[in-house]
Amino acid sequence: MLKTLMRVVLLCAGLASIPAIADIAQPVARDPQLEARVTALTQELRCLVCQNQTIADSHADLAIDLKNQVREKLAQGVSEKEITDYMVQRYGDFVLYRPPMKSTTWLLWIGPFLILFGGIAVLARMIASRRVAIEALPEQDMRHAAALLANAPEKKEAP
Repeated sequence: MLKTLMRVVLLCAGLASIPAIADIAQPVARDPQLEARVTALTQELRCLVCQNQTIADSHADLAIDLKNQVREKLAQGVSEKEITDYMVQRYGDFVLYRPPMKSTTWLLWIGPFLILFGGIAVLARMIASRRVAIEALPEQDMRHAAALLANAPEKKEAP
């Protein structure tokens, strides 16, 4: 009786775990060359709903739809450049995983370096102003600090 109950519990646990390891089958073109082109192109296009993922890597519904659109257009004979231009026209330069360097995207390319160098400049200025503040201590304050140190009781060291 106990063995039968254990078998039923293990069977139920095994059946319950099947959906956890199942994955949605990705549509594959019948032509492996076409599928390779689809994969290469979708790795150059950014998913519009995911953060920092390509269409090829994303499982979002919009990304799957865009991947299917790319597959259909390539099957119809449309070139990769035309598909990329279509996506940029429709969604802007953001859809490109590596946006081109032009007047509207220069901040994307140069911005991180500006922030880095600006942070270094602020840090250097803070350090320099700290040194000036220490060196600019008035003579009277220096004498007062020396007198306090001279009159301070000596600490006895523990044996």
